[in-house]
Amino acid sequence: MADLTGKVAIVMGAANRDNMAQVIARRLRADGAHIVVAGRKPEALEELASELGGLAVSGCDLSNEEDLARLAQSAVDSYGGVDIAVNATGWGLLKPFLETTKAEIEKITALQFTGAILFYQAMLRVMRPGGSLIQISSATATIMLEDHAAYMGTKAGADHVIRCIANEFGRRGIRANSVAPGFTATPMTAQAAKNAAIVETFVKEYPLGRVGTSEDIAEAVSWLASDACFMTGQTLQVNGGLTLRRNPTNAEIVQAVKAARASS
Repeated sequence: MADLTGKVAIVMGAANRDNMAQVIARRLRADGAHIVVAGRKPEALEELASELGGLAVSGCDLSNEEDLARLAQSAVDSYGGVDIAVNATGWGLLKPFLETTKAEIEKITALQFTGAILFYQAMLRVMRPGGSLIQISSATATIMLEDHAAYMGTKAGADHVIRCIANEFGRRGIRANSVAPGFTATPMTAQAAKNAAIVETFVKEYPLGRVGTSEDIAEAVSWLASDACFMTGQTLQVNGGLTLRRNPTNAEIVQAVKAARASS
């Protein structure tokens, strides 16, 4: 385990019970960090903050600069500063390219690109020297997944912004990195993750023979957050080797589901 004793960590996107952000927050707390969890909905945030002995900042919209400034200031007021900031927000928009509407493009851009940049800015304004900024990206920023163009493009764009931050803020000892999961069982993927045929179709493409878990991602975030990490401006591919291969096609997924139904 990493030693994060005395460090202050903000985890954005933790407003849904047991999602990836919540698992990350629990891991960082187990490693010794003070935790500030943020998102829009209060119930799950407040429960988690109570569990972790931390602070919940609800009603926090990633696309609202005032909300993000309030989040940053809350951490400073409560704990004296910020050392770790994790952006674990996302929206799994699944839509054929020509059917993706302007409203959907604007929504996912506001969340996964514009909002990500605003989050980075707010965190960097209060981050102490030697801090760590961490973006939860996606393997699809590197390899193809059909009907995910807007999702993939905004995740890839955020990764490139992380590289720019790493270059500019390295002089302050601040590291900026992304973590790229593959298919992971989370509330966002719950429907697909419950279908054994779909999961098995993905597993075939993983050299390590299984899909990832939120705990796998939290482990990587813990290391990136620690002083032991001498890496910046990189995307850590925490996806069991998936990016060495490919995601299954839609046709393969459909065929696997049909075959499973026929044999049941």
